[in-house]
Amino acid sequence: MKGRLSMKVFKIASALLLGLLSLLGSFSIKPTPASAEENYNYVKHELRAVWIATVTNIDWPSKKGLPIDQQKQEFIKLLDDVKNMGMNAVVVQIKPTADAFYPSKYGPWSEYLTGTQGMDPGYDPLAFMIEEAHKRNLEFHAWFNPYRITMNHKDLTRLSADHPARQHPEWVEAYGNQLYYNPGIPEARKFIINGIIEVVKNYDIDAVHMDDYFYPYKIAGVEFPDQEEYEKYGQHFTNIGDWRRDNVNQLVRDINLAIKNEKSYVKFGISPFGVWRNIANDPTGSDTTAGQTNYDDLYADTREWIQRGYIDYITPQIYWNIGFEPAAYDILADWWVKETINRPIHLYIGQAAYKINNNAVPAWSDPEEYVRQINLNHKYDTIKGSMHFSLKDLNRNPLGIKDRLANDLYRYPALVPSMPWLDHTAPKKPKLRDAKRTGGGIELTIEDHQLNSDTAYYVIYRFEGTKRGSIDNAANILTTVRKTGRTQTFIDDLVEPGQTYTYVVTAVDRLHNESDFNRSITIK
Repeated sequence: MKGRLSMKVFKIASALLLGLLSLLGSFSIKPTPASAEENYNYVKHELRAVWIATVTNIDWPSKKGLPIDQQKQEFIKLLDDVKNMGMNAVVVQIKPTADAFYPSKYGPWSEYLTGTQGMDPGYDPLAFMIEEAHKRNLEFHAWFNPYRITMNHKDLTRLSADHPARQHPEWVEAYGNQLYYNPGIPEARKFIINGIIEVVKNYDIDAVHMDDYFYPYKIAGVEFPDQEEYEKYGQHFTNIGDWRRDNVNQLVRDINLAIKNEKSYVKFGISPFGVWRNIANDPTGSDTTAGQTNYDDLYADTREWIQRGYIDYITPQIYWNIGFEPAAYDILADWWVKETINRPIHLYIGQAAYKINNNAVPAWSDPEEYVRQINLNHKYDTIKGSMHFSLKDLNRNPLGIKDRLANDLYRYPALVPSMPWLDHTAPKKPKLRDAKRTGGGIELTIEDHQLNSDTAYYVIYRFEGTKRGSIDNAANILTTVRKTGRTQTFIDDLVEPGQTYTYVVTAVDRLHNESDFNRSITIK
């Protein structure tokens, strides 16, 4: 894959790119007004992702022990729901509790598939899920929980006999009513990294994703039991907090290096808790009074990851309403914009779909609250999209939000934003060879005979009449189609009898660099 860089070259290239962007003024902290041609509700480049959680069967499968066909049909239905809402990516939890939704050397089969941890479900769910997502041209972000071993017990003997935690009890700590791999043990961190790279090597994922679970959320009056490890490994640190943060920093840095060494195009992103630090503890923190924070309580120094280029995207979970005094959505969105401005990283926002009409806070009973949040995102150049938690909550359609996404906010398709620090070269232009009426639709024939073409999908633009409009306007995107061969056809069945249409087609690689078009064809 082109764009494979050593870290030294990568840093130089990133620095040059950032310098150029600064000179050109390409990014703005201030909200940017909508242009005359493109309403900001319909931006062309925007990540629209949804979390599909498997832990305790939150989203999929609907319950443990379903037959294979039913599991598959449920997942296909979820992907169709995602596509119909205008999304372009799914974030699927494939390692929720140190287990696996795929055959693995680093964890047993998940109990959330069969009902019994370690039991083979009879197929490879991860391979199936990726294939079905890519058929619909949805990015697949493989979601890992790095440290968590159990959800509601601390008994090692209840784990499957082949569970690595039973084989290495010296790596395990109990905290509250759960078990965790100890982040302070180098061998445990290496094990976690190897488990992630197993997936990067063996599966066609688009990104590795982690959420907000690093050191566990604090229990009042209970210290995480790692004093012994601190005394053994933390000699160079003046306090245990700095040592814990360094443990997490090492994990994040080394995961990114290992991913890029294996496949330079696989992205790495993290969705942390929405507050780095409160302003009372750090004058550069956000104007919030959150009870726990990333830096002080979860030992996740998101600022360090951003400034050192350890991750490709960050998705803070800003799960509060606009104007919420302890942690306001608008205040935090602006803070994260300033953290990421002019850096080689994408900022997405984690949206609290689960709170819509399901919360004691009156703002969440307002059908416009969620819409206002997404529209606020659209006013910032630096905010590149959203991730919604979770799919089951959107599918409930509280206050009509599923309909608003499909018919308004995400009415037109959007391309996932490109990451020029990973790859900035567009694929060759495809050829729109032919267009003809067939049955009730119009059949397009696309050719892409370039040797070593890295085209991943095509964007089909349609204009009414004989005049070709702008491909920069998202409203002109008809759909995106995954590449399946050097020649393929697509049937546009959303046409009106007797209407004249003009089509153009572009090619896009898996990091979403888009070509120009070869020619246009008008069908009367």
